[in-house]
Amino acid sequence: MFIKNAWYVAATAAEVQDKPLGRTICGEPMVFYRGEANKVAALEDFCPHRGAPLSLGKVCNGKLVCGYHGLEMGCDGKTVSMPGQRVRGFPAIRSFATVERYGFIWVWPGDVAEADESKLPVFEFFDNPQWAYGGGLYHIQCNYKLMIDNLMDLTHETYVHSNSIGQKEIDEVPCTTKVDGDHVVTSRFMENIEAPPFWKMALRHNNLADDVPVDRWQICHFTPPSHVMIEVGVAHAGKGGYDAPDESKVYSMVVDFITPETETSILYFWGMARKFQPQNSELTDAIREGQGKIFAEDLDMLERQQRNLTRYPDRALLMLNIDAGGVQSRRVIERLLTQEKNGVAA
Repeated sequence: MFIKNAWYVAATAAEVQDKPLGRTICGEPMVFYRGEANKVAALEDFCPHRGAPLSLGKVCNGKLVCGYHGLEMGCDGKTVSMPGQRVRGFPAIRSFATVERYGFIWVWPGDVAEADESKLPVFEFFDNPQWAYGGGLYHIQCNYKLMIDNLMDLTHETYVHSNSIGQKEIDEVPCTTKVDGDHVVTSRFMENIEAPPFWKMALRHNNLADDVPVDRWQICHFTPPSHVMIEVGVAHAGKGGYDAPDESKVYSMVVDFITPETETSILYFWGMARKFQPQNSELTDAIREGQGKIFAEDLDMLERQQRNLTRYPDRALLMLNIDAGGVQSRRVIERLLTQEKNGVAA
């Protein structure tokens, strides 16, 4: 089940340009396109004439034109015209609230009347010259909660990402989990350790020595419906760790927008925002490539995990102390699902 009355990332702004884009969000087939004044609209991906997917059509003068018989749709879901036919009596199809922000197209799969732009998350690192951002999109065949579990428990890095960001200290240093309303935070701080390969690269690019001990931090933030932001970085040991001055550390935010597609598939918009060398485009490309390879390792593990869980739906899973972040995040989701089902405003 999915929280419907919430904002999800449906696409990057670059994906919705001259042609319509078909996407399934929270089990709802949708078509996204740029209508009048270049504003992005989202409709049910269903032509009211013969049921053809509107995403197979085209955009002409701000109208969505069905690729089957030329029926034209308005952004409100009402049929505008059709060659040689009277269409005033055609029933409207469903429209969805959308917002373009931070370089993404956000959609509200629930009640349009409940859509509130003030409930969009606020991020300091987008559209901020002190930060640089690079990311990508993976289509993964797993339930969205499995990805949340994965990101709220980073002990898997020691094993899944052993050649890039993993190290034994992640296993050895315990994490702490706190819940503040709908916000779940899991933190781990490692002191006086060797930086793993990815962070040695980052140190060098910020003109810092990569052969000295560092303090490392991982602070995972879950907020509903399914977003995880992870503060990560290293500082030269003894300089203050997480609170070290910028000239002694490399600090980044791992951005994870997890958009449910179906019960067993997600659209995973991943990226990293960094607060060092923001004008270095070559570094942005290098980090994007490296991070993409890291997340590809997660992809393989999660898809195989989903296949096992689908095959054995009644098998109980063990819960350990390292699972606290994922467990608490799931509790927030279940509580909000219950509230939505009962008509209680979040």
